[in-house]
Amino acid sequence: MGNKRIFTSEFKKESASLVLDTEYSIQQASEAMDVSESAMRRWVKQLKAERGGQTPTGSRAITAEQQQIQALQKQIRKLEREKEILKKASALLMLDMYQSTP
Repeated sequence: MGNKRIFTSEFKKESASLVLDTEYSIQQASEAMDVSESAMRRWVKQLKAERGGQTPTGSRAITAEQQQIQALQKQIRKLEREKEILKKASALLMLDMYQSTP
């Protein structure tokens, strides 16, 4: 079995930039960076989308701006879960207080 290589967001961004910002083809960039052409295609597509303002879903962003957006979205989801828990706890306390009054 082959070992799966893990690439940093910075590496992906730099690799995809070879295609988007220079005269490199996907094949040339993948050879220069020693990655598969399919990975290079994905990174180029993702970087192009992120530069266009799209935040990726299901994968980690490769631009700093989109990484920050993903972090903020995660924080919002956490706060919304906590708010729901507090609403339920508050409702239970109110119900308990109502039932315990004579």
